[in-house]
Amino acid sequence: MTTQRSDWDAIVVGGGLGGLTTASYLAASGRKVLVLEQHDWAGGNSHVFRRRRRYEFDVGVHYLGDCGEDGIIPTVLRGLGAEDRVEFHQLNPEGFDKIVIPGMVFDVPSDWEEYQRRLEEAFPDEVEGIREFCTVTKATGEEQHWALSWSPDVPFEQIIEGTQYLQGWGWHKLSTLFDHCKLSTRLRTVLAAQSPNYGLGPTEVSVATHSMVTDHYIRGAYHPVGGGQMIAATLTEVIEAHGGEMRTNSQVDRILVEDGRTRGVLLHDGTEVTSPIVISNADYRRTILDLVGGEHFPPELVQDTREASMGLPFATVYVALDRELDTRPEDANMWWYAEDNIEHLYETLHNDGQPEEIKHLFISFASRNEADSRHMHPAGHSTFQLITLCPPGYSGWGVENGPVDGEKYRRNPKYLAEKERFTEAVVKAGERALGPFRDSIVHLEMATPLTQERYTRSSGGTPFGMSKWGDAGQRPVFETGVEGLYVVGQSTQFGSGITGVMAGGIVCAGQIIGRPLLFGEVVKGAVVGNRELMPERSAGWDPVAVSRGRARANARGLATLA
Repeated sequence: MTTQRSDWDAIVVGGGLGGLTTASYLAASGRKVLVLEQHDWAGGNSHVFRRRRRYEFDVGVHYLGDCGEDGIIPTVLRGLGAEDRVEFHQLNPEGFDKIVIPGMVFDVPSDWEEYQRRLEEAFPDEVEGIREFCTVTKATGEEQHWALSWSPDVPFEQIIEGTQYLQGWGWHKLSTLFDHCKLSTRLRTVLAAQSPNYGLGPTEVSVATHSMVTDHYIRGAYHPVGGGQMIAATLTEVIEAHGGEMRTNSQVDRILVEDGRTRGVLLHDGTEVTSPIVISNADYRRTILDLVGGEHFPPELVQDTREASMGLPFATVYVALDRELDTRPEDANMWWYAEDNIEHLYETLHNDGQPEEIKHLFISFASRNEADSRHMHPAGHSTFQLITLCPPGYSGWGVENGPVDGEKYRRNPKYLAEKERFTEAVVKAGERALGPFRDSIVHLEMATPLTQERYTRSSGGTPFGMSKWGDAGQRPVFETGVEGLYVVGQSTQFGSGITGVMAGGIVCAGQIIGRPLLFGEVVKGAVVGNRELMPERSAGWDPVAVSRGRARANARGLATLA
């Protein structure tokens, strides 16, 4: 083992957007920060991949909410002096999500009043319930958005007074609110159609989570121009411009703790890197139980972590056609359901094993949601993604364990057979939703939950983190009880999703540097980063290369688009 003595003020384990945001604010605040990412480039669920040197696919950034001038993600970037380095294209405000159920098409607009009006028009016999439901979810979502950016000049008592709906309804299950409003099965399906955005059904998800996500998108749905990798690349530029370092292909095997405090990390190659502060952006369960070890934490925290439930995983089929897709909605995503009982759908996912027939899809046309998408595919071609939630567990895929535990699944005949069957089932469902397209396919590829686990080391192969931890409504805080050890990411405060983890990242950084209301300061206009340090972007600037870190930007193995 080699001990690498260093003057790092902080080490961030994992280059997802939660860790990158924390690292960016620490670096911009004068701390010397090292980011260690096990993959070939940083980004986590925001990264892209390329195929045939012609096509580029987003892994997790299918669309983002609240990216207008005062939106959360632009605000986070503005506080770093980097707001002009990522451009956001707004999806159709008249209908950014097209919900398709038997006998109905419902377009979700970027306006609460119009959303409610369309619901009342579609379900005229349920107007009273719709009004009550929209009142609760709109208010609960807006209260969370307001409280998230708590400003230093707002007394905490005012926060309590201003979140009455959140306190009254927030921790009830969505199904409880449905029952309270006496809503029909069909209407519940429309209202929860976007629930795969958080990977939980109405009997599992809280009103707080559903309201926050719904309000998030109704504030405006967007796609980053150039793909999700643009955000990771921009944060990497901030880190390196302010004296930090990004090291990719650097897997952390252990976070080192002695006498109740952290002292650094042990890499897979045996190198030990020291630092008084470690921030883990790795999977929360793996951080507590594996990277650190349960013996360093209170028994209650370890028990809650062992017993935690994970969000459902999903499978994604990436499709490229040698023609335009005629039936795609303009500047919108599609949520397609073969049946109009969403609660039954989630019951089958938990109880019936791998589905023989795919009955729900989220279809993302992100590569067509930009004025110029030639960097994503050749002119005249089209790309899209067919995404469906999967039952939890590995057995349905013909394996016993996940890749993190050493399962050699990629050549397993049972796994390959199920992957092929599942791909065909998804394509068949996709043609039910979009019309025939298989004769034009020039690239077809599936990512299973095991693929997700392989690249992000997430428990259960889910991108959503933990769905239940401890008592109702609880999520782990950033501090762990081990001095100098913090956690950020999908399972922690502020929830999952790109916006949630970035918001959590800035709050965690504020706690570390002694500015607990840093997010509120940034909302009020504070700029922590130095714009003058940011590098110029040349004509050949590549966000994937930048996200590898300076030392490996030109390393072999980087696919470029022809």
